Amino acid sequence: MARTSVKKNKVRNVNYLNKDFDDFRNSLIDYAKTYFPNTYNDFNEASPGMMFIEMASYVGDVLSYYLDSQFRESLLPFAEEKRNVYNIAQALGYKPKVTSPANVVLDVFQTIPALNGKPDYRYALTIKAGAKVNSATNGTTFRTTEDVNFKFDTLSDQRTTTIFESDGGTPTKFLLKKRVKAESGQIAKEFFDFRVAQKYSEIVLENSDVIEIISCTDSDGNKWYEVDSLARDTIFDDIENNSTNDPTSVISRDTSPYILKLKKTSRRFTTFINEDDRTILRFGAGVSDNPDEEIIPNPDSVGSNLPGSPSYLTTAFDPSNFLKTKTFGLAPANTTLTIEYSYGGGVDDNVNSDDITFKAGQTFEISDNNLSATLVQDSKDSVNFNNPLPATGGGGGESIRDVRENALAYYQAQQRAVTKDDYIVRAYSLPAKYGNIAKVHLVQDDQLNKPTEELDRKVTTQDVENGLTIKQLAARVPNPLAMNMYTLGYDSNNQLTQLSSVVKENLKTYLSQYRLVTDAINIKDAYIIDIAVDFAVLTKVGFNKNDILLRCIDRVKDYFDVTRWQIGQPIIIADIVYELSLVDGVSSVVNPLVNGQRSAEQIVITNKFKPSEGYSGNAFDIPSATINGVIYTALDPSIFQVRFPDTDIKGTVVGDNLGITE
Repeated sequence: MARTSVKKNKVRNVNYLNKDFDDFRNSLIDYAKTYFPNTYNDFNEASPGMMFIEMASYVGDVLSYYLDSQFRESLLPFAEEKRNVYNIAQALGYKPKVTSPANVVLDVFQTIPALNGKPDYRYALTIKAGAKVNSATNGTTFRTTEDVNFKFDTLSDQRTTTIFESDGGTPTKFLLKKRVKAESGQIAKEFFDFRVAQKYSEIVLENSDVIEIISCTDSDGNKWYEVDSLARDTIFDDIENNSTNDPTSVISRDTSPYILKLKKTSRRFTTFINEDDRTILRFGAGVSDNPDEEIIPNPDSVGSNLPGSPSYLTTAFDPSNFLKTKTFGLAPANTTLTIEYSYGGGVDDNVNSDDITFKAGQTFEISDNNLSATLVQDSKDSVNFNNPLPATGGGGGESIRDVRENALAYYQAQQRAVTKDDYIVRAYSLPAKYGNIAKVHLVQDDQLNKPTEELDRKVTTQDVENGLTIKQLAARVPNPLAMNMYTLGYDSNNQLTQLSSVVKENLKTYLSQYRLVTDAINIKDAYIIDIAVDFAVLTKVGFNKNDILLRCIDRVKDYFDVTRWQIGQPIIIADIVYELSLVDGVSSVVNPLVNGQRSAEQIVITNKFKPSEGYSGNAFDIPSATINGVIYTALDPSIFQVRFPDTDIKGTVVGDNLGITE
């Protein structure tokens, strides 16, 4: 690109497209020939003038290179220097992984005494997260990442109970077994003294390859919490769901062993990784002793406190001048912080199965009131660990390319819920100890489709007869951004059931940290439509009919496996027929007999709804919902389920004369 430069009434054409040494050199030579033809015309390689031209070209080439390099290093997809890649990635919220620990699933055992021949679960322990076990081969330390609570037996956290000792056939002691995840890493502690409070003070841990900050406590016993940003003043915390903590929620302890809470804290810190793979802890800027954590501007600090005074109406204010609270957390002062963390990882942490058996240190919790101290200690001493599968996953840290790609993916996710899929994934990611979310379906609030006069109408006698209360109708306030989240969970028999109020409250608390401030999420129960399936098949010659029938029933069971079905998913009869036709030995799928008469459909689906027989109680008109061989769910979000597959899936084998073979 050429540009005309005007200076002191002289016109100069300057070329701004020069990028390398040759371009600068040739351009300077042309410039001298054009504007200084009589001043200098010796462009021989050995002339003094060419020396200055080439020196200027050299400087231009170097400056152009570093300008391009700095611009490239400011863009994450093209950056190459480790320091720049780390800084940009962490600015986007992604923390590079400098090491990879080995991961393993451990079997945890303990014994409890018997009471009248049955397990006495009062002696069941809670082994807190962070329990340490060692490898027998190389001494690698593994640390559990979650609590092991033997008091609960849920679908997502199953407990196995077997007889351990007996006397004359009467059990005297039982063995409990659970599973827990653990990861490798050496444990270290460092101490840091703080005197005068300094804003955004930082400390650097001595060891590199830090896996996780386990705890941070000060000399007064206060706990400091790691957050993803100092501006975030709440953290997730949980309490055990028992009668002491919450008497109203204890009835749901089987499905929700823990209650999720949001805890507001001013003692928090963030972590960063520098180019040396060292971990930096950065604390907040608050230096006030006032425990107030709310952002409450003082009107006296903003404007005049004289009534009617308009003197500050158009004045520009720095918000930080009157919002000086601990919104970015406290800066530690006059205390000593104890940082406990794990570090290490690598390939050497991978160990074989049955190798992690040595206990290194555990913390137990048990309500030992009115219990035998001897039996309590015996239960604690009985705790043992083992890894039935090898520990794998240990390796080095991420490469520069890995950090770039992962940071870009993390930035796109934004760690917040925007779309329907974001909310659904967040609901499914609720940890199982807060409740088992089996199915999630998200739709726009149907209030938007109702006319305003219907939403504003008063309660009528018909409403009362329909079971609608004044409170229910009054709660129907239109919200253009409201979404209805229909949910279901699993019971102990792996069957769909409605979520308890405790699980819903945990889900609400969890989503509150990712929900946009303008969004509204109504957590509701989806409907369960229990069904039964009847079919008949014609077998090929030379095959055992009973064997084929069993395999056909297994194929239908597999097709209706509840884990594969979603809310609102229709039943396609042709798909079931196709699955049966794939069974080796099946010649064709024929219409079965129903009540002594041959049905008009190849697959007969009937509704099971009687609560007295263990069904959901939801009656559904299947013939009316069947269109062109497809059975659609109800308009209200619902899901089909074969609640009792062993009895509700029936098949028959038809002989050559279309007679039924028992």
